[in-house]
Amino acid sequence: MTEDMSPAERYAAAKLRAAEQATALAPFREMYDFGLDQFQVEACQALEAGKGVLVAAPTGSGKTIVGEFAVHLALEQGRKCFYTTPIKALSNQKYQDLVKRYGAEKVGLLTGDNSVNSEAPVVVMTTEVLRNMLYAGSRSLAGLGYVVMDEVHYLSDRFRGAVWEEVIIHLPESVTLVSLSATVSNAEEFGDWLDTVRGDTAVIVSEHRPVPLWQHVLAGRRIYDLFEERDGQSGGRREVNPDLERLARMENSRPTFGRDKRRGRNPREADRERERRQRARIWTPSRPEVIDRLDNEGLLPAITFIFSRAGCESAVQQCLYSGLRLNDQEGREEVRRIVEARTAGIADDDLHVLGYYEWLEGLERGIAAHHAGMLPTFKEVVEELFVKGLVKAVFATETLALGINMPARSVVLEKLVKWNGEQHADITPGEYTQLTGRAGRRGIDVEGHAVVLWQRGMNPGALAGLAGTRTYPLRSSFKPSYNMAVNLVSQFGRHRSRELLEMSFAQFQADKSVVGISRQVQKNEEGLEGYRESMTCHLGDFEEYSGLRRELKERETELAKQGAAQRRVAAATALEKLKPGDVIHVPTGKYAGLALVLDPGMPSGRTNGHRGFDAQDGPRPLVLTAERQVKRLASIDFPVPVEALDRMRIPKSFNARSPQSRRDLASALRTKAGHAVPSRHRKPRSVAADDREIARLRTEIRAHPCHGCDEREDHARWAERYHRLQRDTRQLERRIEGRTNTIARTFDRICALLTELDYLEGDTVTDEGRRLARLYGELDLLASECLREGVWEGLGPAELAACASALVYEARQADDAVAPKLPAGKARDALGEMVRIWGRLDALEEDHRINQAEGVGQREPDLGFAWAAYRWASGFSLDEVLREAEMPAGDFVRWCKQLIDVLGQIAAAAPPGGTVARTARKAVDGVLRGVVAYSSVR
Repeated sequence: MTEDMSPAERYAAAKLRAAEQATALAPFREMYDFGLDQFQVEACQALEAGKGVLVAAPTGSGKTIVGEFAVHLALEQGRKCFYTTPIKALSNQKYQDLVKRYGAEKVGLLTGDNSVNSEAPVVVMTTEVLRNMLYAGSRSLAGLGYVVMDEVHYLSDRFRGAVWEEVIIHLPESVTLVSLSATVSNAEEFGDWLDTVRGDTAVIVSEHRPVPLWQHVLAGRRIYDLFEERDGQSGGRREVNPDLERLARMENSRPTFGRDKRRGRNPREADRERERRQRARIWTPSRPEVIDRLDNEGLLPAITFIFSRAGCESAVQQCLYSGLRLNDQEGREEVRRIVEARTAGIADDDLHVLGYYEWLEGLERGIAAHHAGMLPTFKEVVEELFVKGLVKAVFATETLALGINMPARSVVLEKLVKWNGEQHADITPGEYTQLTGRAGRRGIDVEGHAVVLWQRGMNPGALAGLAGTRTYPLRSSFKPSYNMAVNLVSQFGRHRSRELLEMSFAQFQADKSVVGISRQVQKNEEGLEGYRESMTCHLGDFEEYSGLRRELKERETELAKQGAAQRRVAAATALEKLKPGDVIHVPTGKYAGLALVLDPGMPSGRTNGHRGFDAQDGPRPLVLTAERQVKRLASIDFPVPVEALDRMRIPKSFNARSPQSRRDLASALRTKAGHAVPSRHRKPRSVAADDREIARLRTEIRAHPCHGCDEREDHARWAERYHRLQRDTRQLERRIEGRTNTIARTFDRICALLTELDYLEGDTVTDEGRRLARLYGELDLLASECLREGVWEGLGPAELAACASALVYEARQADDAVAPKLPAGKARDALGEMVRIWGRLDALEEDHRINQAEGVGQREPDLGFAWAAYRWASGFSLDEVLREAEMPAGDFVRWCKQLIDVLGQIAAAAPPGGTVARTARKAVDGVLRGVVAYSSVR
């Protein structure tokens, strides 16, 4: 190829290669046995140029290469790099990867569970650990050059998302930020915010999947392509497979078996047989059948997403009962060797409780479940075996889609509906993209496959829309907390803290939503200036004069409304006095004239046996007019009070539906009262005539200099336009005020509550406030109040563990029907006192307009884990604890890990001189044992 180049071109190419070799990227590329994609190169070049980067790319596209380049740069420059992940499992996985590449002496790990070589130049940690380091002013931050935030789209998480924004805002300016995100539809907006708070940030977006993804539907024994490529149609546009649409129509149509009544004969046997065969093709295959079919098609390994833990376990059992085997003898032996090595530290009694042997049987056959209810070690073994190709079918909940490195050849979705905590809802396009993004292993598979199982009532068009939409917007879930408030005020003071919070992505998005309104306000203000010039009068202040005229008009309008209301009340009062047989004169309307009251039509509750109406309608009398019409009148027909002119007896035989009855009674009405003349209603004197305020305004208007201006009415028209536009502008400004400064206003309310509780004194954090600064979590303020009031003094380690569990535990589903079992004695009393303190705080939050529904404030402590925590910390066996707790082992271990974390915080924050700190450390020792203590770091 170089032979075709001119000398100048060859020189330029050589110069470019030499320049590339001089960069840090060149030796980094040589560390990999594959070439980098264009988006990876662009991001690494931006990073080497000193810019921060946001990389948004599909799952499995290799965006972590950019994070690893930040590690490479930090080591080359003699600086530190922190690599943060949203979950401990990801941190453990990344730690192992970096140790293999750089060696254990250069890489550390910090999670809630583990601390390994924490002063290393490269430290992998969960995002919360870094947030806590920033607030504590940790010495480990010295020399920090790069921070990689993997899975940064987690900031949308409504429970934990605020942590990501706290880190991004509070990182020192000297730190270069590398943000790695799944494909989001508003990456540019997020990049704009990063540019605002972190400085120059390059936004690198890649929609390209390195492994193409094919979409399918499995119905019966056949796998259908979801889309059909039609050459020459609108640039190769994909259409929904007509075979699937035909299946949907066939399922929805009624069977035609039996006698054709319209034609009076039976359908032909061939037609019946063909329809029977077609319908037999439409069914949802069982889970073992799905795996067997994928195996025959060469589409394993596969992850089947089932939105239920019990469903995942049931799927494994169904496959085992069916006799399904995906591993040969050699594979089975390799699985057993790995599993036994990884679980050697777990006691045999605990293994029995954990269902180890059933789990191992599934693994040996190449089948496993993966969900949050499993023991962390078990999940990690499944992940390891899946990556090695020794587990070929995994049934998982959607949590597996959140970053764990488990790519598969195929992904199967059983249903497109899941329980969202409140109701069964359709999965979103963003969720569909996240789940199916696991399909296709880079460097292994030529293509990935997403398979959706046919379900009754499936709409292929809707599925195609779900698969073809790439809408996954990043939405901030940032909310200030009590702990955040005292930490910010301690470091920056109230005013600067307020400014920092207004830099959040949440406020950035809120502010951006009012840009259009702000633009309209700006136009209105320009218009107001023009109107002000046009209404200028050389004789005086016309704005003042028009204000007097407007006040006069508003006062006259108000009095007119009062007069009209009084007349309506008088008319209604008169109608309420009417009785059947009264002869009246209807003053206005279509039925004006003489009329006989048949039914007063009183509102409900005041009917006196007559038909009633809503009170707001007022009386609605049913009358017979002199023209023989029976009509129900309304208050609008009586603008003035009405009086009975005479009375008549209504015959008992009168039937309003009978024309003869109406004719006879109307004739009697004309004879009886045809000569009666209604009394003329005198219009009362206007209230405005005697109103002192109106008299004063009229006097001031006549005395004003502008009243004598020849162009007065012309000025007045401009003044009216000015006033109307000013009113509209104020409404727009109120809308802007409602959307802007929302975070800062919440912060002010939190600070006001903390000031009332003596945690803050202006810009000063009190001793109690410094204690609160060391307590993180949803119930930080409750924990601090319990320490201040000595609620936990005198408790034993197990009793304190029971109390602390209420600060972290939250049941997956609320169950108010059964009161949780609690330990007796001091622990029960302390738990009751915690609930009482929470009630007081809840009332305070209501007084300060701190709304829990908006994610701010203290939820009620959940006592559902107190008994399990008490028994475990007391030394009971895993079997005894789990049997009573009725809780999966994975959940139990996870809550124990969080309990250990909060006990550590309590030990650090407890006031000196008391027993709580020492008891909390003993409680940690009591909880950190057995399966809870088994380390996942190898």
